[in-house]
Amino acid sequence: MESGTPGGPVAQPATAGRIPLAVVVIDGAGAVSHWSTGARKLFGYSREEAVGSPAGDLLPVSGAIPEGHADFGVYDGLGPDLETSLDGRISYPSAGRARLSVPGGLSASDGLFAPGAELHRVDVLWWAYPLVGPGPERLLVLAADADRLAGEEGREPGQVERIAPGFALHTDFPGADDLARRLPEILPSMSVGESSRIVAQILELGYPVLEFSKQDRVPVTPDWGVPRRAERGARRLRDRRATADGISPELETPDESEDLEYAAVRERLEFLNEVSGRIGSSLDLSRTIIEVSRAVVPRFTDVAGTYLREQVVAGEGFPEGPPDETTMWHRVAVEHTDEPGRWDDVVPVGESMPFPSHTPFFQCMTSGDPVLVPRITEEMGNAIASQFEKRDIRPLINHRSMLVVPLKARNVVLGFMILLRHRERPVFNDMDRVTGAELAARAGLVLDNARMYTYQESVADTLQDSMLPHIEPRMTGCDIATRYLPGTLLGRVGGDWFDSVKLPGSRTALVVGDVMGHGLNSAAMMGQLRTAVQTMAALDLPPAQLLRNLDDLAQRLGEHYLATCLYAIYDPIASELHLANAGHIPPVLVRAEDGRSELLELPTGAPIGVGGVPFEAVTVPVAPGDRLLMCTDGLVEVRGEDIGVGLATLTESAAHPAASMDDACDTIIRALNTRGGRKDDVALLMARLNGVADEDVASWRLAVDPSEVSRARDLVRGQLITWSREALSETAELLVSELVTNAVRHSRGRRVELRIVRSGATLICEVEDDDHTLPTLLSAGPGDEFGRGLRIVSVLAKEWGTSRTTAGKTVWFELGPPRKGRA
Repeated sequence: MESGTPGGPVAQPATAGRIPLAVVVIDGAGAVSHWSTGARKLFGYSREEAVGSPAGDLLPVSGAIPEGHADFGVYDGLGPDLETSLDGRISYPSAGRARLSVPGGLSASDGLFAPGAELHRVDVLWWAYPLVGPGPERLLVLAADADRLAGEEGREPGQVERIAPGFALHTDFPGADDLARRLPEILPSMSVGESSRIVAQILELGYPVLEFSKQDRVPVTPDWGVPRRAERGARRLRDRRATADGISPELETPDESEDLEYAAVRERLEFLNEVSGRIGSSLDLSRTIIEVSRAVVPRFTDVAGTYLREQVVAGEGFPEGPPDETTMWHRVAVEHTDEPGRWDDVVPVGESMPFPSHTPFFQCMTSGDPVLVPRITEEMGNAIASQFEKRDIRPLINHRSMLVVPLKARNVVLGFMILLRHRERPVFNDMDRVTGAELAARAGLVLDNARMYTYQESVADTLQDSMLPHIEPRMTGCDIATRYLPGTLLGRVGGDWFDSVKLPGSRTALVVGDVMGHGLNSAAMMGQLRTAVQTMAALDLPPAQLLRNLDDLAQRLGEHYLATCLYAIYDPIASELHLANAGHIPPVLVRAEDGRSELLELPTGAPIGVGGVPFEAVTVPVAPGDRLLMCTDGLVEVRGEDIGVGLATLTESAAHPAASMDDACDTIIRALNTRGGRKDDVALLMARLNGVADEDVASWRLAVDPSEVSRARDLVRGQLITWSREALSETAELLVSELVTNAVRHSRGRRVELRIVRSGATLICEVEDDDHTLPTLLSAGPGDEFGRGLRIVSVLAKEWGTSRTTAGKTVWFELGPPRKGRA
C-alpha cells in the first residue's frame, strides 16, 4: 500500500471500523481478569478457560515482527515490548505486530482450534496500556487480526506494505471518541466506574490508531453495538481526506452496507442467545426474576428495574383485563452498576405503586410496545419523581437514556423492565429498541412459565392443606403432633393423610392412610376416603369393621381406588389400643418405662380396594406416657434401599428422648429425610398416650326410674365439688338431667349408666342405655311436651354426640371452662 501523497492512491482505512477488537485485561499477578468475545475469536480460548489463567499462556504470539521485513520469520517470545508490558516493567503504552500460531488453514478470527492440525502463522496487531488505580487491573491489551485487514484490501496476507499500530492524541480526529464511548460496551463484566477509569487512562496515554502510512492514520473502533455509525464516521473522515487530496469521495456500496447490517444483527443475536442461556434455569419465580435482571446488566444496560403485576407476584393466576392507572405494580428487582446501596432507599425492592397515564411506563404497559427515551429531560424527570413521595429520584434518572420494555405472555402484560444507561454510554437507539423487545419477549415467556408453576404449586398446596385436618394437639387422655411433607419429585399433591376423631367413652380414633399414586386424582380419592373414615369412626365402628366398610366403598367408587390404611382406637381409661391394618407399614410403640421402641406386629391385611379379604383387629395394652408413631411409607422408603433399613431407622429415631412432641417429630424427620432419594409425600402422626387416672373418672349405675334423675344431679354436683369444678355444676346438672330423663324414658328396663370424666379443664359426661335407637334433634313448638332436651344440650355444650354400642347407645356431651362473667 502506498503512502497517501497528493495524487496517489489513498489507503482505505475505513476497514478499521469493521475489524473486531480483542480486549484483554490483565491483573497485577499477570492473570487474565477480562476476556472479550473478540479475544475468544482471535486467540481461540473461551472466557471460562482464559479468566484466571496466566496471560503469557493465552497470547501465543511468536514474536515481534520487524518493520519492513518481508519474511517475518519465527520468534519464541511475546515480543520485547508486549512481554515487558505483561511483566509490568513499563509505565507507558506500547504497540506492535506479532505472529500468532493457529491450526493450518484457519483464520484467527474463526476462533477454532482442531487438535492435531498443522500450525499456521497469522499477523496480530496489538496495543498495550498500563493501568493504575484502586482496582486489580494493571494492563489493557487491544488486538486485531492484520490478515483480515489485508484480505479486505484485496491483497494476500503478508503482502501489505505497511499496516502498523500506533498512538495519537484523540483530539486529532473528529469523531474519534467513538471508542471512548463504546469501550465500556465491550467490557461487559466491569462496572461503569471501572470501565470509565480505563477509558480515561487510554485517552491520556494515547488513542489507538492504525497507520497505513506516516500521514494516513485511522482511529480504532470496536465492532460492537452499532457498527454502521462507526463505519460512516470513518468513511466521512476518509472522504474529507480524499476531497482534500483532489480525489472524489468513495460511495458506500450496497454490499458494504449489508455487511455492516449483518455484523450488527449477528452481534445482537449472540447477545440474545447468551441471555437466553442464562435465564430460565429454574421454575422458581423469584430466582427467575433475578436471572433476567442480571442477564442485561451491565452488558446491555447499567440499571434494570423489574415490575410485575401484583396478581403475578401473589400467585393468583393469570391477570385479567388490561392494566390501567389503578393497577398496582410490584417492584421485584433492581440491578445496577452504581455504588452499593445507592438505589435501595429511593426505590426499594418490594414496594407496590400505580403509574399515571402521563408516564412512559403507563404507555408501555397499555400498548405492550417498548418505549424509548433517548435522554430523560428535567421535565420528564420531575414528572417521574412525583410518583415517589418524599424521595428524590431525579439524580438517579435525569439525563440518562431510558428504554422501557414490556414483559408479555399470551398478549397480556405481566410486567415491564425499566432500563437506564449512564451518560458515558451511547443512548438507546432503534436497534436497542428491537433488541430490548426481543429480550423482553424471551424473559416474559420464562417468567410466565415460572408464574404458572408458582400458581399451580399454590393451588396444589391449597388443595393439600384443605384436605388435611387441623388436629387438636390435646385430646382426652392423649397429646397429638403431626407432620406432612409434600413429594419432592412427583408433584406436591399426594394421597397421604392423617386424622383423629373424638369417640364416645373418652376414646380417640387415630388414622393414617396412603392412596397409591400421585397428583390430583390421588388427592381427590384421599379426600373421599378420609371423609368416609371420619363418618364411620363417628358411628363407633370397631377397627376391623371400619376397614371392611371402607374396602367396600373403594370398590364401589372404582376399580383403580387402592390405598393402605392403619386405624387405631385408644381407650385412655382402659389403657388399651385396638388396631387394624390394611396393607400399611406397622406402627412403632415407644414404651415410657424403659424407652424401648418396637414395631407392633399386626395382621397386615390387603390394601383398601382389593376386596374379598378379611381384616383382623388386635388389642395392645399400653401404659401412661407410651408413644404411638404412625406414618406412611414415603418416610421410610428410598429407591434402591430395602424398606427394612428405613423401618429400623424409624424405630431407632422414635426412641430418642425429646423435650416435646414437636421436637420428637422433627428428630424423626431429620433422621430419615437426610438419606436422599425420597420422592413420595409423607404423613406422620405421633400420639403420647397419657391415659386417664382413676381419680379423674366417676361412674354410677342408675335404676330405670324417673326418680333417678334427681339422684343423678346430686351425684354430679358432689363429684364436681370434689374436683373443684363448681363453676360447671349448674350447666352439667341441667344437661345430665335431660340425658338421664331420655334414657329412663326409652330404656328397655335393664340399665342406665352415667359416667363423667375430668380431662384438664374439660368435663365429659356420658349416659348409656340399652336402647339402640339414636336420638335426634326435634323442632319443638310452644305447646309440645317433648323435643327440647337435646336442643338444650346442643346450645349449652361445647360438643355433643351419639353412637351405637354393642349393648345399646351412648349420648355424650363436653363442657369447656366457663366463660368469664358466668358462674
